[in-house]
Amino acid sequence: MKETDNYSNLAPLYDKLMENVDYESWADYIDEIIQEHHPEAEKVLELACGTGSVAISLEELGYYEITAGDLSPHMIEVAKEKASKVDSAVQFKTLDFLNINIEDEFDVIFSVFDSVNYLQTESEVKIMLDECRKLLKEDGLLIFDFSTPLNSMEAVDHLNNEEAEVKSLRFFRTSEYDAINKIHTNTFEIEQLSEDKQEIISSFKEVHKQRIYSLEEMLSILKQTPYHLVAKYGDFDLIDADENSARITLVLKCQKHL
Repeated sequence: MKETDNYSNLAPLYDKLMENVDYESWADYIDEIIQEHHPEAEKVLELACGTGSVAISLEELGYYEITAGDLSPHMIEVAKEKASKVDSAVQFKTLDFLNINIEDEFDVIFSVFDSVNYLQTESEVKIMLDECRKLLKEDGLLIFDFSTPLNSMEAVDHLNNEEAEVKSLRFFRTSEYDAINKIHTNTFEIEQLSEDKQEIISSFKEVHKQRIYSLEEMLSILKQTPYHLVAKYGDFDLIDADENSARITLVLKCQKHL
């Protein structure tokens, strides 16, 4: 079984994998945060946008100009196809949030669904924060969420041994959480089937590793940067997060030219 880059073969299956995620509610939540802390915002950048569901839903609110990027060109290809079907004006680009190669400035940058957990070290988180700082306008907001150890402990059994099929593709997922090293690993075995689904034409494996951060660890990283904490929210509501929150959304500002 050939091991491939993350989301190179999983991209066509991603929406099936995420079919239980309410993207419209997630977009409404991001909008609620923006309206609470920067209601004048117009230009928005989403990082690690996946197949574009949140960006497209956010654009449908009618008052944001949205650019969305993902490291995987395969995911961006799916996002563009999805956008064309609904006449979305979201600008999708292949972007690496450790080296955001784009010449523009934004009122808001956001990233959701624990994409930041793919950054394995404190150093990588700081690089991402600095890359965002370069693109934020004065008084701009950076919004991102991250998965905590509690979330991994609660989700690992649900995610383990998951399988699904889309057209001629089939995947099987195993999930495990190393609580000592705080690494959550999802391994996807993906099979390309024949048209009659009786034969496996090819098979691939993708191994997704996420570093799971506690609130204390993430706040410690932030203290080493020019950012200041505007808010920390838990459980998809504008309530203050604490160490018992499974997923935490941070809202940050910084002095751009420090």
